[in-house]
Amino acid sequence: MDSAVNRRGAMALIGMGAAAAGVPGITAAARGAPAPAALARPAITGASWVATVAGRPWQARPLPALAPVPADLFAVGAQVRLDAPRQTIAGFGGAFSEKGWDALQALPPARRAQALAALFGDDGCAFNQCRTPIGANDISRGWYSYDETPDDYDLAHFSIANDRETLIPFIKAAQGLRPDLKVWASPWSPPTWMKKGGHYAQAPAWPGQPSNGITPAQLGQEGSDSFRLDDRTLATYARYFRRYVEEYAKAGIRIDTVMPQNEFNSAQPFPSCCWTPEGLARFIPFLAQEMDKVGTRVFFGTLERGNVELFARVMAHPQAAAAIKGIGVQWAGKDALGPLRERWPTLELWGSEQECGVGTNDWRYARYGWQTIRRYFENGASAWTYWNLVMPEGGMSGWGWPQNSLLVVDTKAGTFRMGEDYWLVRHLSAHVRAGARMVPVESFLGYVDQLAFRNPDGSLVLVASNPIAQPATVTYRIGSKALALPMEADSLNTVVLPADALA
Repeated sequence: MDSAVNRRGAMALIGMGAAAAGVPGITAAARGAPAPAALARPAITGASWVATVAGRPWQARPLPALAPVPADLFAVGAQVRLDAPRQTIAGFGGAFSEKGWDALQALPPARRAQALAALFGDDGCAFNQCRTPIGANDISRGWYSYDETPDDYDLAHFSIANDRETLIPFIKAAQGLRPDLKVWASPWSPPTWMKKGGHYAQAPAWPGQPSNGITPAQLGQEGSDSFRLDDRTLATYARYFRRYVEEYAKAGIRIDTVMPQNEFNSAQPFPSCCWTPEGLARFIPFLAQEMDKVGTRVFFGTLERGNVELFARVMAHPQAAAAIKGIGVQWAGKDALGPLRERWPTLELWGSEQECGVGTNDWRYARYGWQTIRRYFENGASAWTYWNLVMPEGGMSGWGWPQNSLLVVDTKAGTFRMGEDYWLVRHLSAHVRAGARMVPVESFLGYVDQLAFRNPDGSLVLVASNPIAQPATVTYRIGSKALALPMEADSLNTVVLPADALA
């Protein structure tokens, strides 16, 4: 970076720059004043309510006073069950990418700091857990791995030099604002010499896109193993993961968790690799042995199919089952969330990738995203990972897929804007802290469109949606008190109540 972005400087910049640009949600108190350098987020001391409708995000609203619970049973729309806490929340975040960093580099230093603070600062999304690729993915500048020297079983040519230009500075910039940021990683493709077909992709390019050079003999197929499953190659690939974790640690980035393969069922024209459950069950013990040496957890994933038996086939192998500490689920994998939670209740469930859309960044897709997020948390997820943190206008991947992003950069003008998904995710991440417990909200009157969380400090975060085309007031029973919340049509609302308000 051509200008240092640290926690103190960036928080001051977002206060000044966002106010000047008319961006909502940035406190006037931040304007021109440095933020505290302490690691912990500020304590929640006051009640608040913000609302978002299409085109009018993050509007502060006067919060109605808590009142006695109505005597009329049918006057209460929903009950927030403070007495029945569920899963502990690990956090919220998004995915680092090469194209995202390139887009940020097109911004002047002050605006770049403002953009980073919008994602990681206390006055922004305050992300605390993010994803990064191991080698190239579909949002990379192009294909690469950390060792493309054929048959280099000693990994003598292993190098993360490519990442030092893009992913590492992106993560380090985020750490400047969020020193406690946790990072997890997964590959899209192993080095090509470790694959049976010897190509980074598994399918031909999509119609209208340049050829990726794959031949019929190199194609992958769901339900088959594209990786070479001999013990020597499996052991080398596990050491490849360890070298990656070690090299990132030298750069000041701890990789907390790894998953063995992104979307292991999907043959794609971009970097990808198909595995069978049995193939992954063979690899995972090798991987766990190496990750134990560096203190990194192994999760299964990412699961992009709604077939719970794919995971059950892995868990049928005792060595693999003993190594797996959690499951990353994305896309159609959400159809397996309920059975996964029921059959393996002790494993963490993470939403590992927001469905990325087609670059429209519109309210309709944010609305779909809200329903998806709610489905994950109601089925026991403890973390949510958005996909692209940042993309240039158009959001085009390197292999021809336009995608949504939280921040959209106009690289020619040197400006950025928040997409509708940004406000959606911020409605949760801005106030729900790591260690919070999800609390169920029950209704027999059809008021089922909300999520609630109890923070470690006792504060309550209620994220409520009014999906209909007219204003609606819902009365929530919260312990011994009631909150009548008058919501605008087609709106998202976040109410924060400090612990003392609930006493």
